[in-house]
Amino acid sequence: MRFGLDVAQQRMPWDEVVSRVRFAEELGFDGAWGFDHLQPMYGDGPGETFEGMTTLAALAGATTRIRLGLLVTGVTYRHPSVLAAQALTVDHASHGRLELSLGAAWFDKEHQELGISFPPTSVRFDLLEDALEIITRLFTGEAVSYEGRVVSLKDARLRPLPVQQPHPPIWVGGNGPRRTLPLVARFADVWHAWGTPNALQEANERLDKLASEAGRDPAAIMRASSLSLDDMDTARRHAAKWRDAGYGYLVCGWPEAGRSQVERFAREIMPEFTR
Repeated sequence: MRFGLDVAQQRMPWDEVVSRVRFAEELGFDGAWGFDHLQPMYGDGPGETFEGMTTLAALAGATTRIRLGLLVTGVTYRHPSVLAAQALTVDHASHGRLELSLGAAWFDKEHQELGISFPPTSVRFDLLEDALEIITRLFTGEAVSYEGRVVSLKDARLRPLPVQQPHPPIWVGGNGPRRTLPLVARFADVWHAWGTPNALQEANERLDKLASEAGRDPAAIMRASSLSLDDMDTARRHAAKWRDAGYGYLVCGWPEAGRSQVERFAREIMPEFTR
């Protein structure tokens, strides 16, 4: 099992963001995860918020081993072709350490306040489908013409090819049966979902069926979820349940107790699951 650390990237100065990612690297976490927002999601008033993809590019130069991602990259913030070019840049800057996680976006407040279009849910999922199609095609380095529901391309091409072949691992989150899971089945290398193993069992089985129908091996789609580190006994017990249910990756939330709790988890519990 692999473990990532959500560094809780909001309302903190830049040096603390870098310090937490380096801390995760030193402790042996597989990945460090930020977020893709332009304003704080929680709390009152303004606070430090650094743009996600440029943050990953900078972190690529501040680290050497740990993989880097945003949970998740909202497709409303950038044209899919721009996001593909940014992802290529981070993939090369990090020498192949990017995890590319995509979602339909949800934080309407920042869109409205910053003048970013926030279409209805159905249109945002159309855009997510277009983005997944466009990005994976552009990663081939070949000329791409595509008639999408929201975005279309004509003889588009990006170079260089990604360091990671055929492309950086693509994550898609959520368990919506009508729109999300079919996109996971077609495009995702990793499916990230919130809940419990029991609560997600039906969605898991549906994903297996959809992947097979799409001509993919369901086992090729890693299952991932999240883990609280606020209580060590609970973290150990829940990690075991996720492992036994076949999940291969857990994103650990930054605990209220801070660094000492993260370090305790890495020293005492993580080795039980990563041997």
